[in-house]
Amino acid sequence: MGHVTRIVIIGGGPGGYEAALVAAQLGAEVTVVDRDGLGGASVLTDCVPSKTLIATAEVMTNFDSSYEELGIRVEDSTHDPADPARVVGVDLGKVNRRVKRLALAQSHDITASVTRAGVRVLRGRASLEPHQDTDGSRGVVVTPVEGGGVDSGAGQGGVPGAERLRADAVLIATGGHPREIPDARPDGERILNWTQVYELEELPEELIVIGSGVTGAEFAGAYQALGSQVTLVSSRDRVLPGEDADAAAVLEDVFRRRGMNVMSRSRAASAKRVGDRVEVTLSDGRTISGTHCLVAVGAVPNTADMGLAEAGVRLRESGHIHTDRVSRTSAPGVYAAGDCTGVFALASVAAMQGRIAMYHFLGGAVAPLNLRTVSANVFTDPEIATVGYSQADVESGRIEARAVKLPLLRNPRAKMQGVRDGFVKIFCRPGTGIVVGGVVVAPRASELIHPISIAVDNNLTVEQIANAFTVYPSLTGSIAEVARQLHTRKPVEEG
Repeated sequence: MGHVTRIVIIGGGPGGYEAALVAAQLGAEVTVVDRDGLGGASVLTDCVPSKTLIATAEVMTNFDSSYEELGIRVEDSTHDPADPARVVGVDLGKVNRRVKRLALAQSHDITASVTRAGVRVLRGRASLEPHQDTDGSRGVVVTPVEGGGVDSGAGQGGVPGAERLRADAVLIATGGHPREIPDARPDGERILNWTQVYELEELPEELIVIGSGVTGAEFAGAYQALGSQVTLVSSRDRVLPGEDADAAAVLEDVFRRRGMNVMSRSRAASAKRVGDRVEVTLSDGRTISGTHCLVAVGAVPNTADMGLAEAGVRLRESGHIHTDRVSRTSAPGVYAAGDCTGVFALASVAAMQGRIAMYHFLGGAVAPLNLRTVSANVFTDPEIATVGYSQADVESGRIEARAVKLPLLRNPRAKMQGVRDGFVKIFCRPGTGIVVGGVVVAPRASELIHPISIAVDNNLTVEQIANAFTVYPSLTGSIAEVARQLHTRKPVEEG
């Protein structure tokens, strides 16, 4: 019998389970050690739940913002003549029960897929042994967690109830957890992090959202659409400070127009319960009050107490694992993928890192991770999708590129659907016209960015995009129109 390569994957999120499927297909003996359930935070508490909640909010927003213009008459007891913008309501308890049901169903589907592939799944916490054995393998100690337990070998590894695994390669894909403000600890009732909001049965009447990054902006917009009065506390001069400035400006304008209180340059110092309310104190001494507070100030990698440093895995100051473009860490035979690496906090990137790691170790054809081809989306309303080089890259001189931005107001399909906000922007190289980046701000921008992503990934030119047929009328028509303008416009005209 030939040698079988043993792979241990710590963490069952997108980076872990995608890696497990690849390794199993390539003939390895694969064990996934997971603490909470396959799918990880992405499926159970983060991406899947939040986007399910946002799906309800999206229907609410689309109806509220366009029903009158589209000629829809509402004659229902929910219609309040004094508040024509709010003609429907939401049962948050029912919404959240659906959110959790769909998340668990997705986790079960992933588990079934992984086990069908022949992967062994253990419920527990894992840590690395500090040294490799003489054959180059490494020990991984798995300790059972409450409600779980390893499925064999109890008592091995020197820890009661633990199991010691041997691995020719280890993949760390342990994700992250919500960062906390020391004086604003979540209590799960009034002060919440983004994993706790799905336990709410009643819609927060007045919600304070601390943090205006992607997570904060998404939840702020969603709860505003569901009917909460939202105050968004941003320590920066605008919402979404890491995104395209034009896109962020559109979203902030939409937020304010819909009644959200956006507090720029306002850093939260603390949050405390005061009876059935929450009082948030800002660093300048001002206080604001609401019925609930959501803290969304980033994430911390799950890399502590795993023996990583002792095993030779280099960590950044933030606790993230340092990796190269094929997911290798500084320790031989140890790879890492996903949010614990701090590369891009995207499920798609985590999955790609995990697959690359397995192809690299098991001898498959592999292309190193290229972050310039990653498409990302902010699931606000409107959505903001980006790929490739950005406006900031152009302005800083990192790349020379020309850009054209076309408002959706000119798009016939947008007019028909009552869409007022958004644009398409494409960046291309002067001379060659090769597409190097793009931004779409629109409903379903996550879908509309794909043709631009294909162009970036395959070095297509604006001429090639312009010459491809689009359906009339369609929002994709604006992508072709921007490409036509970039193709015909001379560089001197942009100066």
